[in-house]
Amino acid sequence: MGIAIIAHDRMQADRVQFLNKNKVVLQNGNIQLIATGTIGSQAENAGVNVTIMLLRSMGGDAQIAAREAEGKSKMVLFFKDPKSSHPHEVAINRLIRVCDVHNIPLATNQATEQLLLNAISKSQSN
Repeated sequence: MGIAIIAHDRMQADRVQFLNKNKVVLQNGNIQLIATGTIGSQAENAGVNVTIMLLRSMGGDAQIAAREAEGKSKMVLFFKDPKSSHPHEVAINRLIRVCDVHNIPLATNQATEQLLLNAISKSQSN
């Protein structure tokens, strides 16, 4: 199962902490993590195995959207900064649209992210 990870700049440190907390679930051999540049590098430095795409600002979110459209990503964890506006909203809206069109679960806050990972953990233990 491909899980894509994207993070706004202000959210990355919190998200690496979240990834560390859920490392056991995410390191399952059936899960392939992909992430945009900076969050991918931070996750890798924290010991999480991840395939790193381009930086979000250089088209990493478009790479992830393309993988979704091809059926290679089954879930997106988007660590969104809800308190700031972002110049790349058009690209993010494209990513959200691809998730909607292809019926891909998309989490944009930590509570939903945790629910999705808990579901994966439960399915792994069955």
